[in-house]
Amino acid sequence: MEVGLVKKIDIDEEMQQAYLDYAMSVIVARALPDARDGLKPVHRRILYAMYDMGLRAESSYKKSARIVGEVLGKYHPHGDMAVYEAMARMAQDFSMRVPLIDGQGNFGSVDGDPPAAMRYTEARLAAPALHILADIQKNTVDFDANFDDTLVEPAVLPAAVPNLLVNGATGIAVGMSTSIPPHNLGEVVDALRHLLENWEKMDDISQEDLMRFIQGPDFPTGGVIIQGTGDDTLASAYGSGRGQVTVQARAHLEEMERGRNRIIVTELPYMTNKASLIERIAELARDARLEGIVDLRDESDRQGMRIVIELSKTADPETVLQDLYKHTPMQSTFSLIMLALVDGEPRMLSLKQALRVYLDHRLEVIRRRTEYDLEKARQRAHILEGLRVALKFLDEVIEIIRRAPDVETARVRLIKRFKLSDLQAQAILDMQLRRLAALERKKIEDEYKELQALIKELEALLHSPKKMRTLAAEELLAVKEAYADRRRTHIVQLKPGEHKKSLLTVEDMAPERTVWLAATYDGLISVLPDEQTPRQSGSDAPAWLLRANTRDTLYLVCEQGEAAAIPLHAVPEAEKPSDGIPVHKISALKPDSLLAALISLPPKSERAEDWYLFSATRQGMLKKSVLSELPGPSANIFTLVKVNEGDRLGWLRLTNGQKDVLLLTAQGMAIRFGEDEVRPMGLVAAGVMGIKLQSKDELVGMELLQGRGEVFMAASDGSAKRVALDQFPRQGRYGLGVQAWKLPARVRLVGMTVGRGTTRVTLHLNKLAPKMARLDAAPLQGRAARGRSIVELKSGDMVVDMTAPLEGERPVLPSSQSAEAKDGARKAATRKAAPMKKAPAVRAPAAKSAGRKPAAKKTAARAKTAAVKTSASKPAARKPADQQVAPVVKASTPKASRRKPAVKKTASTPAAETLVTKPPARKPHATKATTPAAKAPARKPTPKKTIPVQGTLALELPGEEKPARKRAVKKPPAAK
Repeated sequence: MEVGLVKKIDIDEEMQQAYLDYAMSVIVARALPDARDGLKPVHRRILYAMYDMGLRAESSYKKSARIVGEVLGKYHPHGDMAVYEAMARMAQDFSMRVPLIDGQGNFGSVDGDPPAAMRYTEARLAAPALHILADIQKNTVDFDANFDDTLVEPAVLPAAVPNLLVNGATGIAVGMSTSIPPHNLGEVVDALRHLLENWEKMDDISQEDLMRFIQGPDFPTGGVIIQGTGDDTLASAYGSGRGQVTVQARAHLEEMERGRNRIIVTELPYMTNKASLIERIAELARDARLEGIVDLRDESDRQGMRIVIELSKTADPETVLQDLYKHTPMQSTFSLIMLALVDGEPRMLSLKQALRVYLDHRLEVIRRRTEYDLEKARQRAHILEGLRVALKFLDEVIEIIRRAPDVETARVRLIKRFKLSDLQAQAILDMQLRRLAALERKKIEDEYKELQALIKELEALLHSPKKMRTLAAEELLAVKEAYADRRRTHIVQLKPGEHKKSLLTVEDMAPERTVWLAATYDGLISVLPDEQTPRQSGSDAPAWLLRANTRDTLYLVCEQGEAAAIPLHAVPEAEKPSDGIPVHKISALKPDSLLAALISLPPKSERAEDWYLFSATRQGMLKKSVLSELPGPSANIFTLVKVNEGDRLGWLRLTNGQKDVLLLTAQGMAIRFGEDEVRPMGLVAAGVMGIKLQSKDELVGMELLQGRGEVFMAASDGSAKRVALDQFPRQGRYGLGVQAWKLPARVRLVGMTVGRGTTRVTLHLNKLAPKMARLDAAPLQGRAARGRSIVELKSGDMVVDMTAPLEGERPVLPSSQSAEAKDGARKAATRKAAPMKKAPAVRAPAAKSAGRKPAAKKTAARAKTAAVKTSASKPAARKPADQQVAPVVKASTPKASRRKPAVKKTASTPAAETLVTKPPARKPHATKATTPAAKAPARKPTPKKTIPVQGTLALELPGEEKPARKRAVKKPPAAK
């Protein structure tokens, strides 16, 4: 039966085939990236269209609408919003680890704000994108026809940047999805170069070897990855290509006034909407699911993210943080699914396989590029050979061309006479007469020689796979040096038995690392990535260099004595000091505050509280403060030193209270005295004078001395000298001192330091850039010597300041001290008001005089302290030495203090008790005991209570009447 064009088909087979065609179209042409260049088709078409339009990194911007129209009309027959959103994402620095498009305008934000309309924004290619497209015109990749067969588009890009791992990819296809996290460019390049250098031993390279270079994902928004100890680790995820990682926000605590605290969030997990997070926290606080939050605000700006969560006085910050991590996106899980297209098919890749696929692609690109360059070089050399023949037989060539009736005849005659090819003959005919000059002929010969060398080099490269791998490694190293930066995401490895809930703040997760902190006169502060001593000369020389630990608390002090305390990990890293962040952006200091000094202290749990902070001002005011009085990281400023009007703070040093103080003035006077002449004072105190300054004189240096050493002094005329410490005699505080340097007229001292000869200092000049000098560059002389010039100065220039790196003793508790001992030391330091001497204990009386009673003083007017009543018990049942308690005899109180000494009773065991008395200010007399109660007016006797203490003592409570004494009756001593 004829039914025309209608065909009978099986509906099951047709549905299966149609669905497979649709699924493969989505998988290959839309959702999954290629493992070689890490791009989906839409991203590849956008980059190639912009490259074809000439939108280089150095060119002007073009409207996004024009770029989208170019992509739609030539390569991508889909919706315009899909193209624009893909282009906008490649311009977002919070989505891409290395942005590929340089956008101008609103391209969205981390708050979830969408990009502006395409008619408002402009864009051009970023510099890394040019490396991805480099050498595409040299037949390095295959080209396919576009959707209407009128143009061609690249099937893959050359990709000199390992984009798949660096920027990652996310996509949902039919029946499968991919989720590849971003990584650090420098780490990925290091792993690739390791594979290239060990190519012959590729099979022996394990996952652990690669993870020595690639520590883990490195998200553009930072955050903290918490890695467990079980099967759910990064190693297992990289090995199988599938896994998950826990990403946590970076937060720290700050103290506020009246005992309150606040939580500061500076980084969020990858792809977390900040605005939605704040709304979620506010909703939980309204519903009383989060208790203790009194204020919530977003203080983010161009300097970085900053979410402030203020807590009530009764709220526990750690409990609130645990609830935030539990109920909000501040802690989330990122799925790792390394699915990508390999030879047009979706494949699950391990870390090693992903790196290997990229290297195979790069080696293929280098091979095809070399073949292209070799072919071009051979063609040009072939033409130059013909030109050389023409120049060699110039007269004959001219005669042949002159006699030929037309061009074709001349070409045929040249080919026949000199055995040339068509290209060579045509090049001779096209040669201009100016090429016949001697200089032009030499250029042709030089070019021919260079081409021959290039051809030889390219042929050697093609025949040597090892040279190709070396070239690939060099190109990767160039990319790393151009675009790599420091890691942003911190990875924390949980210890056995440790839980994720125990890691709340950055202090809990930050590893102990020694770093250099740099600050400039302009108030820019940063942490330098290199652990070596940074450069101390040139335009980037810092004003302050401090060696500290990442777990320390940093104290920033301005010239007027106001200070702010911040955790050191809050200071961002920078390649050089001039790239630092303003101090007022990360602390409570005001924008107009001038930085005077900075100091770092270890955490309070590890800090020796019997140390002091010693300060000095320009006018010679000295002050010593106990470290226990310093607050922790806080959102408020506090007064560290009260600076008088017209004065300014100059120096801060840490001391254990057993050093000498050395002060140096601008006019060359110096004084040395013991540190104990400056008593500890409160934070709001101004201090005491250290030296008598002459008219128009001021301090230029303060150092604390301990042991032997040399004092380095620098003058404004570029001269310097070293003087031994023993040449500075020790004297009393607040004197004129001695002359340390007899200076010429109009020359002043600018600074002083004490150290070894290899120590380097920075001399800051008035006009030129700072210069660096070693201490041993100055001669070792006496105080009367004139010194020697160590830096050359131009006319009109002078040295205005001298700075030296701060690295010395740290007030850290001994490592053997237990946690209980640390807590006890901190509690004792807070109770301690002033240093006191311990009262000496009196040994128990001997058995021979056990029955005697000490003579009682009957004159009540001479009584000064509370009486201690002693009586001897029978020695027949004497206890062991470790259970005996020696009687404590109270000393007479000085006239300056009429109060009775405080008494504290502590019981270590039920069977024994110990008396703890507050020691007096001077050495007591062991034989006399008086009481001030005799001078009090008479009153009615009241019964008095007595606290018995084991064996031999009875302590009278203050304010109770003393009972009548009874004469002691001698008893014969019992036999031992």
